[in-house]
Amino acid sequence: MATVSGSVPTSSRDRYADDETGYGWVLFAGTIIAILGVLNTIYGIAGISNSKFYARGVEYVIGDIKTWGWVLLIVGVVQLFAAFSIWTQATFGRVIGIATAALNALVQLIVVSGAPFYSLAIFSLDILVIYGLIAHGGRPARR
Repeated sequence: MATVSGSVPTSSRDRYADDETGYGWVLFAGTIIAILGVLNTIYGIAGISNSKFYARGVEYVIGDIKTWGWVLLIVGVVQLFAAFSIWTQATFGRVIGIATAALNALVQLIVVSGAPFYSLAIFSLDILVIYGLIAHGGRPARR
């Protein structure tokens, strides 16, 4: 549809034509990275403190619960920094976000015996974050 008097678009399609496709995926990826960063930081601290939250007597592929607690804590803190970088649409934020989501996905598969449903849910979110940042994260900044 055309505009009336050349000032206001007459259809909602015209009003939102300048909206970039995929911006929602980037916002989603940044938000999920932030949530995962907070959760990994909390679970990392719980693992380091040998909390009763985790299952006792679980065999891990590499190391013990304290080792994976430190890994989760470090990954969580880096993910928090990546989330803020993604929101500012910095290129290094996208790269760090993809790297930490991939690393977190691998860590979650390794520690799946400690909390299976949690690990698989977080793994799924990591895959969605990787998709969002790879497919839509390279878009130019919104003006």
